[in-house]
Amino acid sequence: MLITLICISLYNFIHNFLYKLKRLILFLSLLTYFTSFSQNSFTLSGYVTEEESGESLIGVSVFDEKSFKGTTTNQYGFYSLTLESGTYVIQYSFIGLKTFSKTINLNQDKRVNIPLKDNSIKTDEVTVKGEKSDKNVESTNMSQVKLQVSNIKKLPVILGEVDVLKSAQLLPGIQSGGEGNSALYVRGGGPDQNLILLDEAVVYNASHLFGFFSVFNADAIKDINIIKGGMPAQYGGRLSSVLDISMKDGNNKKFELDGGIGLLSSRATVQGPIVKNKSSFIVSGRRTYIDVLSKPFLNNEDNAFSGSGYYFYDLTTKVNYRLSDRDKLFLSGYFGRDVFSFNNSDNGINIQIPWGNATTSLRWNHLLNDKLFLNTSLIFTDYRFEFNIEQQEFALKIFSGINDWNGKVDFTYIPNLRHNVKFGANYIYHIFTPGNASGRAGEVTFEPDKIFKQYSNEAAIYISDDYELSEKIKVNAGLRFSYFQALEKDSSNIDLDSNIVGLVSGKEYFGLEPRLSVRYRLNSNSSIKAAYTENYQYIHLASTSAVSLPTDLWVPSSSKIEPKFSRQYALGYFKNFVNDTYEASLEGYYKEMDNLIEYKEGVLPEDNTNQSSDNAFTFGNGESYGLEMLIKKNNGDLTGWIGYTLSKTTRYFDDVNQGNSFPAKYDRRHDLSITTSYQLNDKWTLSGVFVYSSGNNITLPTERYVIGGNVYTEFTSRNGFKMVPYHRMDIGATYDYKWKKRDYYSSWNFSIYNLYSRKNPYFIYLDLESPDGIDGTIQDGNLTPKAYQVSIFPILPSITWNFNF
Repeated sequence: MLITLICISLYNFIHNFLYKLKRLILFLSLLTYFTSFSQNSFTLSGYVTEEESGESLIGVSVFDEKSFKGTTTNQYGFYSLTLESGTYVIQYSFIGLKTFSKTINLNQDKRVNIPLKDNSIKTDEVTVKGEKSDKNVESTNMSQVKLQVSNIKKLPVILGEVDVLKSAQLLPGIQSGGEGNSALYVRGGGPDQNLILLDEAVVYNASHLFGFFSVFNADAIKDINIIKGGMPAQYGGRLSSVLDISMKDGNNKKFELDGGIGLLSSRATVQGPIVKNKSSFIVSGRRTYIDVLSKPFLNNEDNAFSGSGYYFYDLTTKVNYRLSDRDKLFLSGYFGRDVFSFNNSDNGINIQIPWGNATTSLRWNHLLNDKLFLNTSLIFTDYRFEFNIEQQEFALKIFSGINDWNGKVDFTYIPNLRHNVKFGANYIYHIFTPGNASGRAGEVTFEPDKIFKQYSNEAAIYISDDYELSEKIKVNAGLRFSYFQALEKDSSNIDLDSNIVGLVSGKEYFGLEPRLSVRYRLNSNSSIKAAYTENYQYIHLASTSAVSLPTDLWVPSSSKIEPKFSRQYALGYFKNFVNDTYEASLEGYYKEMDNLIEYKEGVLPEDNTNQSSDNAFTFGNGESYGLEMLIKKNNGDLTGWIGYTLSKTTRYFDDVNQGNSFPAKYDRRHDLSITTSYQLNDKWTLSGVFVYSSGNNITLPTERYVIGGNVYTEFTSRNGFKMVPYHRMDIGATYDYKWKKRDYYSSWNFSIYNLYSRKNPYFIYLDLESPDGIDGTIQDGNLTPKAYQVSIFPILPSITWNFNF
């Protein structure tokens, strides 16, 4: 019944929205026609793909060689370029592929699909005159970075595991939660303030192995776009950032098999055509074998970890089908699980702790006309965590999670070279399971009559226009209206057979979110940009740890929990050097955050099982400000970037730290990263990474004393102790080999993590010690607390074999 009601709600929402937009679409179509006619202009449109695989290409520059006026392809490889009637030389350029030029006599609307060939010659030797590579300076995009998967794969990594999130942490303004942790802390925000999307589906827990590795398999990823500020109006629901990841479509020309075998895990990807040049698929799987390799060492009964095991796996799939030149269908899916287990036959204990994500995205692209592009999406997201323990006649199960049913429609309207208009709507039905428990003791079973769940509706509509006022001034102005409704149970109308019937409207929230980015071009290779954004966030992650863990709970806004709200101001200077070979930027930002959430002191998540946890939280505000510098080189044998962040993040809670301000756990004054990759020759590529950051902030006991036989502990102020600075160096080398007579490619990746074996702090604990030769207790005054640092990663060499055929 739940699925039926959700489907009906989604259908009604999309049907009503499309019905109301009919007149608007008709108006835009008529406007397009008459505008083109009156200005004697025509539209060149189409799709740009990679010739070898048929993959659509995101962000291809399409422009007139003479005037340098042009556009870029969208997320699905579509472009639209309206010019006055005439003959033009149109260039299509994309990093890593050969630039293609085509002479077009534009005397009517034309559809031209372009396949770009692989660039077998080194990039710096095929520079084409007129290539448009100044997006860093020209666009209104601010605080945005695109990561190339091919470059990420060359960087040295922990135990050979290519990690998208750890690569993002090397950018200015993005910090990690600590040693080996893949959580993102962006401009003072927590990990729940990042909108992480995989083919438009929200991923709620983006890490494996308690945060050490991300859930994204790089072999299945096509594009990674990171937005730290100046968030466009089509994105919402989070305060700090967007990590928008697009999966590969799959090779529609030929079958491919690629993968890799490393020290920690193995992976394999199969892709190929279903109908050649029309439909394709991709299936990518990965599994760790920590449990298999560690088993011989854990069988020893004297080992403290005897009986324990851990593994993770994930599966990524996608199918697409081109129905016509105007219509395409995409079906994407992700499923991943972590499983920790512990078994002890002596005392009969059996523990199983599984957690993970599942997502499904069904999308339909429709080209209404050469200037109006529509994408409709139906999306399902699931995240769940379980803790199961059994011992003889005792059993306990604790579980939590969140489900989303999402429907959205997005339009892109490009009437001419000066405007790029985007508008659309989004609806999400949330189902929260914030914490439930059941169990048995002998013949007695204890469990709730109903699984406690919370329900809510979230919706938004938006519009934005990327408008070029003049050659010097370009503006991206947008407005987003968001709405949230908490659903509450109606005690007068309870259906015992359903958790849905009997729900009534609860607390409602709504707000306008203006988005504005402005670019002022100083000259051909430099510009100044400014941005202002407002964001509401209606769902919250409640955590007792400084890092994101699977035990953290997602809870909705309610009558007692108000939505988070932020205002961010940013100003930056952008410049390109040496014919756009180098990109540089210097950005300053200031961000205010309201209604941040923390557990009350002394409250734990398990205190609120099978009931609402609204009373477990306290609320406060925060602010963050800083400077970010980035120097980046994209072309040539030597590539990489240098990033530096100077920042400060502060929290203000009336019920925490006696009402005094305190630094955020992840407030680090200095953060430096240097990445480099050098193409030594056709076979060898060398790479290196160096990072340095100020230490994390933690709360530690300062002293213990005895009064009347009782032990009392004094602590520092909240996050009043700063750990020692963190720094390390990683190096790597990749050897590539291709068989001349066969279409077969392989590579060996060698890397060393933490080259000089720096003992970076993971956490600090206190122990009680007595002077040498003296036995006693703390009550005797003979024991004093002493702090010890725990480090987990010394120097770690690794090797990975990758293959493709």
